Amino acid sequence: MWILIGVIAIGATFINLFMYITGKDYKLAMAMGLSFTALTLCAEYTLITNWVEVKDWAAIEDVVPSMEKALWFLTIVSILLNITPIFLEKKRNSSN
Repeated sequence: MWILIGVIAIGATFINLFMYITGKDYKLAMAMGLSFTALTLCAEYTLITNWVEVKDWAAIEDVVPSMEKALWFLTIVSILLNITPIFLEKKRNSSN
């Protein structure tokens, strides 16, 4: 489930950037990209919680250390990409 939500988050982020480049209102796509990023993190947390409940320590030991780094990195990238249009728009408006 978290993979599907993550793919939607990536898609919404690219739609956000595309809408900004084409001059359309990008704010809804930006909100969707950030929201689906948060939902991806919640879904991943739910997956890990399920492993804890069934005491699947092998899965936790194998997956959690590498996923933690990946989730931090991808979340930071998602935030930066989704807010990039705001900074570019502010820069464009201040130079006029």
